[in-house]
Amino acid sequence: MEPLVDIVIEDGRWEAFGLEALSDRAVRAALAGLGLGVEGFQIVVMGCDDARIATLNADFRGKPTPTNVLSWPAEDLSPDAPGEMTLLPEAGEADDPEPLGDIALAWETCAREAVEQGKPMVDHVTHLVVHGLLHCLGYDHVDDADAAVMEGAEVRILASLGLSDPYS
Repeated sequence: MEPLVDIVIEDGRWEAFGLEALSDRAVRAALAGLGLGVEGFQIVVMGCDDARIATLNADFRGKPTPTNVLSWPAEDLSPDAPGEMTLLPEAGEADDPEPLGDIALAWETCAREAVEQGKPMVDHVTHLVVHGLLHCLGYDHVDDADAAVMEGAEVRILASLGLSDPYS
């Protein structure tokens, strides 16, 4: 059976931080919170540094600056109209899971934001993994109606993990 979360560590600070266990817990909670089972899905989570994520941000979004999280959906599941729910993927088989996409996290930006927001880095990174996974599942926050749907899902999922509303 394939693991739910495939971890790629490019910066050793993420390994010491426990990114693999944190990501697994966050992804399981997010999938459960959306009514999806955890069997038959796979997501890649990469822990890198600001320099690497700035390169990725430049290559994929034309923004040559660091950011906290980037995501690349395996499939476009976005809704047809703002404020509508996304199209949820169908699970694959245990030995051939449905890929949901890739998420990258930047150490320095995540650490700085956690300090600026006065919250534990574990809580902040958990939120960012959930946020990145929701992007892979077609959620977005460009439009106000979409943002309300996405943020509502984030708040519910984080509450299931005992974490407070990151938007309050």
